[in-house]
Amino acid sequence: MKTYKDIDSFSVWKPEERDDFSVRVLKGIILDGIRKANSGHSGGPLSSIDFSFILFSEYLNFDPEDPDWFGRDRFVLSAGHESMLLYTLLFMIGWLSMDDLKQFRQFNSKTPGHPEVSIPGVEATTGPLGQGVGMGIGMAVGEIIFKKICERESGIDTSFLSHKTYILCGDGDMQEPVVLGASSLAGHWNLKDITMFFDSNDAQISGKTDRVDSTDYGKIFEGLGWHVQKIDGHNHNEIRDAVQKAHIIEKPSLIIGKTQIAHGTATMEGNHETHGMPLPYEEIDATKEKLGLKKDTFYLPKEVYSHFRHRFTKLAEMRTSWDKLMDSAMEKSAFNQFWNMTVKNKLPKLTYPEFETGSHIATRKAFGLALDTFAIQLPHIVGGSADLEPSNYTSNFAETYGDFSKLNPSGRNLAFGVREFPMAAICNGLSLHKGFIPFGGTFLVFSDYLRPAIRLSAIQDLQVIYELTHDSFFVGEDGPTHQPVEHIMSLRTVPNLNVYRPADAKETAVSLECILQDTSNPSAILLSRQGLPQLNCEIEEIKAGVRKGGYIVKDCAGAPDIIIIATGSEVSLGIEVSSRLEDYNCRVVSIPCWEKYFQLDEKERGNIIPLDFGLRVSIEAGTTLGWERLTGENGLNIGLNQFGKSAPNKDLAEEYGFVPEKLESQIRDCMSHQKVVIE
Repeated sequence: MKTYKDIDSFSVWKPEERDDFSVRVLKGIILDGIRKANSGHSGGPLSSIDFSFILFSEYLNFDPEDPDWFGRDRFVLSAGHESMLLYTLLFMIGWLSMDDLKQFRQFNSKTPGHPEVSIPGVEATTGPLGQGVGMGIGMAVGEIIFKKICERESGIDTSFLSHKTYILCGDGDMQEPVVLGASSLAGHWNLKDITMFFDSNDAQISGKTDRVDSTDYGKIFEGLGWHVQKIDGHNHNEIRDAVQKAHIIEKPSLIIGKTQIAHGTATMEGNHETHGMPLPYEEIDATKEKLGLKKDTFYLPKEVYSHFRHRFTKLAEMRTSWDKLMDSAMEKSAFNQFWNMTVKNKLPKLTYPEFETGSHIATRKAFGLALDTFAIQLPHIVGGSADLEPSNYTSNFAETYGDFSKLNPSGRNLAFGVREFPMAAICNGLSLHKGFIPFGGTFLVFSDYLRPAIRLSAIQDLQVIYELTHDSFFVGEDGPTHQPVEHIMSLRTVPNLNVYRPADAKETAVSLECILQDTSNPSAILLSRQGLPQLNCEIEEIKAGVRKGGYIVKDCAGAPDIIIIATGSEVSLGIEVSSRLEDYNCRVVSIPCWEKYFQLDEKERGNIIPLDFGLRVSIEAGTTLGWERLTGENGLNIGLNQFGKSAPNKDLAEEYGFVPEKLESQIRDCMSHQKVVIE
């Protein structure tokens, strides 16, 4: 075995000796970084590094000078706890510095505990296991659809936009059901340019995997339509053969690499406790001696650094060739326009759908009409429903643009089936790929199934649209399992998520336009099952109001005695109640988006909802928790703080007090029993 003592002759070593020593050097850096932080996961990176080193040094296409190059291959570390492995590779490319590695897990460093998408070279924020697989699959979908839609829109050959997607996952990922749900779709869609390496080291934080899992994942993935190879995950030639075969197989590929956790350590190989801990100093010293490394911390000979970068000249030439093709494409006005709209987010001025004056329209239906109208103008809107197309009103979108499939790779509708969580993870991957505005639809009550992916949407500043219909107990006969109660307010607690609950068809269309223009955050739009009357407001007034997040939809002469604040279906109800309170000055305010409203300065908010006089009343068909932010300590918050029941919605409205006469009675009672300052 070659050691650091032989480094002067590195150039004449056999290729396999250079690779083997390079991997050993990177193992030492990984152990030193984790030990310096006194925190992190040591075992997994040492079992995954053989595959990762071969992939990055021999197969992965990227531009060393530009981590955001659109034509790059994507690599997603789904096993995000192995972050030090990825950071070490990014350092070898030149996107991170040695000082960055030494700041692992420290405040404001470029090397946080789990990979974050803001770091150069990190394709997705991972750590919550399983989601990286779904996001990687979304990127692979994006690669296909983007090329095909661009080709159709521009009329040019877009094959130069092709790339591959690689995913590294572990035993913990496989145990998360989102992986099988997303992988089922990948097989169904025949995403042949995905290669996923499963680092099967049979260990996890609580012990050996055989305590909890005896699944034959090879058989499972073959059944899902994947090509499966089983190899020695530490054998470099087997890794190369498997990657090369994956490149020519017309299916998504799973490479199951049998590995050892903490591979190469002095005494802790196979020890599950290395999963989530720095190794002891004496173990690191002994390991370095075993691996033929200097005891110096962060030891990296220049020969290893140069060896890793031996392809960089070819990679630069590849980027130059790609740029020439891109320059040529940009000379075509259709391609130029498409590229600027999709990748550069330069949207045209949008034409709105028209709604019949005086009609009652469910906001879910209004969303469908708005989606159809905007989708004609924005060919990069893609997405679908979790098997609820008729209920989510996305059926026309599906029929117009067709289902994405191996036979229809330009289809813009993604038929997700009953797979809410995988749907959301894949939408995150589409957004990360760039060039898309993805959406996923289901019932609001099932946002619980989406929540882990919604959270990652928000953390990553991703433009993803969550269309959530059947937004209250007005669902009716489907009963408490399908009637959201806590969900509206629960979504509002997610930082960086805009939650829209429009009051009528026009508010819905304007809300969707705002969502399309918000490129740095996800949005949830909550929509009614039942028909709602249209507000007696001009469209320009509604546009201005929705963009501010809140506005007055009905005002009074003089200072208001009562301010009714509502969202969604309860806005029209509030207007009706205000008409019954004719002996008071009554104002009605719609708050279609709390997040935008609270971005207004205090003075502007006070012009809409005064804080120093009048009784403030909130009406929303959900939990009242949180409404005190708008109504104050002495306000009246009307909502539903219990689970619903199965019955026609009119009966439920009567039972829960969401009818004008009962709301009027509550407000009058409150006015008579508390001191309200009226100017």
